[in-house]
Amino acid sequence: MSKHHIEMTINGRRHSGDVEARVSLSDFLRDDAGYTGVHVGCEHGVCGACTVIVDGKAVRSCLMLAVQAEGAQVTTVEGLAASDGTLHPVQQVLLEEHGLQCGFCTPGFVMTLAALTDGDAKPSEQQLVSALSGNVCRCTGYQGIRRAAKRLACNEAGENS
Repeated sequence: MSKHHIEMTINGRRHSGDVEARVSLSDFLRDDAGYTGVHVGCEHGVCGACTVIVDGKAVRSCLMLAVQAEGAQVTTVEGLAASDGTLHPVQQVLLEEHGLQCGFCTPGFVMTLAALTDGDAKPSEQQLVSALSGNVCRCTGYQGIRRAAKRLACNEAGENS
């Protein structure tokens, strides 16, 4: 099978590679670029664990081909915290509200919330909870995640840290 040369910016760094047309973005991010925070669960776009931000929008990287991300700006969970280790507001509020347990689903929840709350966006609690309905967690019971979404909607994230 022929390979395609692709280039994209991942977490502010330029990455390139030669991939077969059938390679998913999640596989490229994990296997070629080394961003193992992109978790692959169902490989059908159902669980949300592989969610990343592509050009400002949350996408399921297992459903997107790497060649479709040619020239894109991609952010993975590794790219959210500041270079000094300061957590992104979404990461901080999930920590404070005990919205994390085993961690497998965490990158998907974090990236979904980050895509909706970054910049000047002011989504409602209902919009955030609705967006999270496509993310599956088997450990937390969702209550800590819902509390974090409520705080993010109220713009309280980071104020109590």
